Amino acid sequence: MNYIGSKHSLLPFLEKVWREVRDGDEQTACDIFAGTGAVGRMFKRLGLRVIANDFQHYAFALNKAYIEINHQPRFAQLLKAYQLFTNIEAVNSSGKVLALLNSLEGATGFIAENYSPLAKRFYYSRDNAEKADAIRQAIESWREQKLISEAEYFYLLASLLEAIDQVANTASVYGAFLKQFKASALRPLTLKPLELSNHVKGCEVHQRDANDLIREIECDVLYLDPPYNHRQYGANYHVLETIAAYDAPKVSGVTGMRDYQRSRYCQSKRAAEALEDLVVNARTRHILLSYNDEGVLSTEEIKRILKLRGRPKTFKRKYNRFKADNGREYKRDATVEFVHHVRCVK
Repeated sequence: MNYIGSKHSLLPFLEKVWREVRDGDEQTACDIFAGTGAVGRMFKRLGLRVIANDFQHYAFALNKAYIEINHQPRFAQLLKAYQLFTNIEAVNSSGKVLALLNSLEGATGFIAENYSPLAKRFYYSRDNAEKADAIRQAIESWREQKLISEAEYFYLLASLLEAIDQVANTASVYGAFLKQFKASALRPLTLKPLELSNHVKGCEVHQRDANDLIREIECDVLYLDPPYNHRQYGANYHVLETIAAYDAPKVSGVTGMRDYQRSRYCQSKRAAEALEDLVVNARTRHILLSYNDEGVLSTEEIKRILKLRGRPKTFKRKYNRFKADNGREYKRDATVEFVHHVRCVK
């Protein structure tokens, strides 16, 4: 998924930093601004028990799948109820269920009525929007009938979120749609199996305000990747949020925006106070903080806050900046990505 602030391409750098600062006996990592979960998955791959958190529902769903689930779900109850489909050729049970969802006929629902040409909004083609509605309704119905477990529910929801993002008719984020359908947006919506890794037991995922959750958890390493700038994730990913929650919110304007909670970390006057509160209340041995040189907080301010817990050390590397619109001119093609580390002694 093309995601603002994603650390996927920075994972080798982050892992190198972590290997340099760790003691070697750490067991638990918390990714408290998890987003799509790239860093949490890295820590899980390295054998740590992961606590992941994100306030956005779509991010919560993705992390519930990738962080908490260790094996391809069996879908025993569902396949028993749908015996007609047990002869579908697939490697495993999850493949059969995804094939079943992919075979559904489209249905008019909230996605098609609000994010397709039916509403004069071109986020998705009508076919893909109606297919997404049919799939989303089936997933919710199976959950209500107790034909799928919580893990199976979030596995299917994560697969839908990833698949529908691949056929979105946007430049990258969902703050606006393109006026004409691009080629990728006309491809048929197709759910695919998730690539799950590492059988680490006891991982957990939350959907909380980070500054509230920090007071209730303990970990060996706390990874912080707060929003850097004024772009609000609630606005930029509002369509995915609605698909994930499927809560039929009131939407308005040309883009069909839903109401969303604004993060303090995107506001210059409040970000420092919020970060300081988070850092001071963390019960952890290490703090790793990702930030860049275009953020609302200066490097000096970040170091001041981290010094409240110990002696910070800063690692940095050049990074190609996120570009939401390939037609727009940017003053810089790259940013400097910082990873700050402090071993907590206070």
